[in-house]
Amino acid sequence: MNNNTALCPGSFDPPTDGHINIIQRGLKIFDKIVVAVAINRSKKTIFTPEERVELLRKLLSGEKNVEVTTFSGLLVDFCRNQKIYKVLRGLRTVTDYEYELQMSLANRIMYPDIETLFLMTEGRFSHISSSIIKEVISFGGSGKGMIHSFVEKKMREKLLRRGD
Repeated sequence: MNNNTALCPGSFDPPTDGHINIIQRGLKIFDKIVVAVAINRSKKTIFTPEERVELLRKLLSGEKNVEVTTFSGLLVDFCRNQKIYKVLRGLRTVTDYEYELQMSLANRIMYPDIETLFLMTEGRFSHISSSIIKEVISFGGSGKGMIHSFVEKKMREKLLRRGD
């Protein structure tokens, strides 16, 4: 793997405008970004991992230096197997920072070669979280300015099918 490749991991359920912004800005720093959708069977998600990969690939189709894939298990094991040494994480709030700091320190103990780089979210995206979007959409609100319109359409279809 290119040594200026970063991994951008997350659940991406749904992928938000904030996620896309972090990835696009990260491409100004890194030659390539591997977007890794976490498979966490214990988490209640709207989209399957395969659907999230498909959504992200569509959202990032104009970015030639982005690869979208899935991973399960420990992030450090995935990085080690892929020979990726940098992790890109977006931060919205102090709460995000505290959580991400703990994770990055634990990852560093397990895989000393890994570096985590934090990129502050632009102000216009700082209020966006997947859980807020899920709530807004489930109550019939608009995701405009938070998620792409085709992601919103897919969310509505999924929520209607589930009866949420």
